Amino acid sequence: MKANILKILFFGTPEFAAIVLEKMINAGYKPITVVTTPDKPVGRKQILTPSPVKLLAQKNKIQVLQPEKILNLKSEILNLKPDLVVLAAFGQIIPKEILEIPKYGCLNVHPSLLPKYRGASPIQTAILNNDAETGVTIMLMDKLLDHGDIVASSRFKILDLRYNYQELTKKLAELGADLLIETIPKWVNNEIKAVPQNNKKATFTKIIKKEDGKINWRKSAEEIERMTRAYYPWPSAFAEIKDKKQKTKNKILKIIKAEALKMENKKEPGMVFLIHSTGSVSTQSEAEGLTPDKIIAVACGDNALILREIQLEGKKAMTAKELLNGYSWIIDATLS
Repeated sequence: MKANILKILFFGTPEFAAIVLEKMINAGYKPITVVTTPDKPVGRKQILTPSPVKLLAQKNKIQVLQPEKILNLKSEILNLKPDLVVLAAFGQIIPKEILEIPKYGCLNVHPSLLPKYRGASPIQTAILNNDAETGVTIMLMDKLLDHGDIVASSRFKILDLRYNYQELTKKLAELGADLLIETIPKWVNNEIKAVPQNNKKATFTKIIKKEDGKINWRKSAEEIERMTRAYYPWPSAFAEIKDKKQKTKNKILKIIKAEALKMENKKEPGMVFLIHSTGSVSTQSEAEGLTPDKIIAVACGDNALILREIQLEGKKAMTAKELLNGYSWIIDATLS
């Protein structure tokens, strides 16, 4: 079936889904309708904000549906008579009654190599586990979570690249979109068959909550550094700090960019201190405008964490140099 006569319904919400949707549109697979979550309040002022998918759909003059519950759309989807449903990071389980409507079923673009990392946070989990390889899977959806048969997959080598969540999401979304565009015509023309997953090898990821970003400084510096990347931009890896001068309640300190440093130290985990060192560390610091004797680090259960970019509660993000210049009291403070 030709792309311009294939009636596609697209389900998606965040940036990952928007990247997939945009590539579909550019490849000639423009959906007849997009389904995304309702607008949500964002930021301190709780401004009602549309999802990235909604914004892209509106830009391309695609009808947008935003149900509180997917089952409420059953009659409308029946009237649309879609040939195919494509889903990417939608955020809700699609009921069986909806899955059975499209002629060619429902294809899900999932950012892991299934059956590994089913669930809500496969990208964060890959970073936290320091995986050298991940990938994307095109799966034929069924009523269970990421359980359906595999239609296609593609591997992505992470190696030593220091991707954060945002960066790895973009890479996997682009990979998944390209694989989807390649797969759709083969799928609808019955040129490929779906293969059942090995459920015995299935592993699951959890829904990320704000408290997951709270740092336990008794962990190794390497573990904490991976947290800073996995949880950027939300919920961020964070700690609490008390301003000794102000004598106010503890403030939140977000660690945006950091680096693990192998070193022996007898300091209490969480203590902030200055490193006087040479070599690769001082070279990187000089590039940021810091001298070797002004590298801010935090003692960890094993090794130390160099702070590169941070954000103190109520302030804008700043470099380590800016933090030291404006908040010198942080040295010898203990993060909790």
